[in-house]
Amino acid sequence: MTNAISPDTAGHTPEHEVQPRQLRKVVLAGCVGIFVELYDNGIFAFMATALAIVFFDVSKSSDALMLVFAGYAISFFVRPLGAVVCGILGDRIGRQKMLVFVIMLISVATAGIGVLPTYAAIGVAAPALLILLRILQGFSVGGEAAGAMTFLAEHAPEGKRGLITSYAQIASFLALLTGTLVAFAMSPWLNEAAIEGGGPASWAWRVPFLVAIPMGIIGWYIRRAISDTPNFEKLKAEGGLSRNPLKEAFATPEHRKAMLLALFIPLMNGSGYYVLFSYMPTFLKGENIGFSTGTALLVTAASLVAICFAIPFMGALSDRVGRKRVIAGAAIAMAVGAIPCYALIATGNFALAVLGACVMAVIFAGHTAVIHILIVELFPTRVRYSAYGLGYNISSAVFGGTAPLLMTWLIPQFGIYVPAVYAVVTALGTLIAVSTVTDRAHVPLRDTL
Repeated sequence: MTNAISPDTAGHTPEHEVQPRQLRKVVLAGCVGIFVELYDNGIFAFMATALAIVFFDVSKSSDALMLVFAGYAISFFVRPLGAVVCGILGDRIGRQKMLVFVIMLISVATAGIGVLPTYAAIGVAAPALLILLRILQGFSVGGEAAGAMTFLAEHAPEGKRGLITSYAQIASFLALLTGTLVAFAMSPWLNEAAIEGGGPASWAWRVPFLVAIPMGIIGWYIRRAISDTPNFEKLKAEGGLSRNPLKEAFATPEHRKAMLLALFIPLMNGSGYYVLFSYMPTFLKGENIGFSTGTALLVTAASLVAICFAIPFMGALSDRVGRKRVIAGAAIAMAVGAIPCYALIATGNFALAVLGACVMAVIFAGHTAVIHILIVELFPTRVRYSAYGLGYNISSAVFGGTAPLLMTWLIPQFGIYVPAVYAVVTALGTLIAVSTVTDRAHVPLRDTL
């Protein structure tokens, strides 16, 4: 008697057996790369004040800071290009090869910022080169998230995809925590008097960027030693790889809808990752709250510790109850809790600020732990890297990278609750988008339609 193929499992890869030792290597490779990428990307925001002093000849410090965050935002608009180029190559020649490439690219770009001459030395060429290197960082990050999450998901055992991919998100926030602690340690030397006073303080701001060199070497070594995913290798052996995955992704209504979902479901990242964490130290140092650099970074560090503990629980929960329920719950909680949490932060009391930031971090964990695996499951192996990367990175560019710049511009005009309102709006947008998703948490990944 022959077994019938159910419509629900047609095109799926059968459950593959991954040895625990191999799985640990895969998780390490994915997480180390994410850590390096996000540290290199995030340290730019944490060092914004120092970069404004060193690279921009502007009389008002607030104007210089605006220019730095404009540079921060510009790199995000290169992300979709990085996602397209790396995604097409990743779907055609393999995930592993592209993950090795992007980690080397961002390491070189970040170290380059650490050796750039200042505005005082070479004039306007200094900020121009800074923006160029920032653009290279953006290109690399555009190819990283979709590649690393696809890599982890395609290796993960059935029933554990949410948990396995959530480890990479822990790595991303540990990278931000590391950047925060490095900036905290450097904070006595990150002011105008110290930087312009000569001696070691005049070049100390370079150290956090130069750390990219050893981290990049470690990440390259680990990633080059691992094999590609079972899904990709199976499709390659069968001759089923797409010749033009991005064109194929736009060719079907299902894929076009999935790319729209990949664009709008991550809306909460704009108020979470890029405002609550990347922009928070700058926000806390503003004249309305007035924390010192060190205190502001400690508040952010506490919230990063909180989210790192919460992420794996949310990832595992999504394996049990589905991605849709966890993300929807996080969006509702953020819409309700954002303004009260910012009210605690706005008191200017350190303990209350830590409480408000940590509550928001735990709420956001329900989104950030699950968003990537939900998007991975929207697409088949043939187009997964390309389609996921394009949709997600357009979202990051429009709603994430512009967020610090938007907050810097709007807060002086409308007050310090602007980030809270932004959090509510983006949470409601995510809630509306995720309500239209068909949850695929409990079925195998598809290789083809």
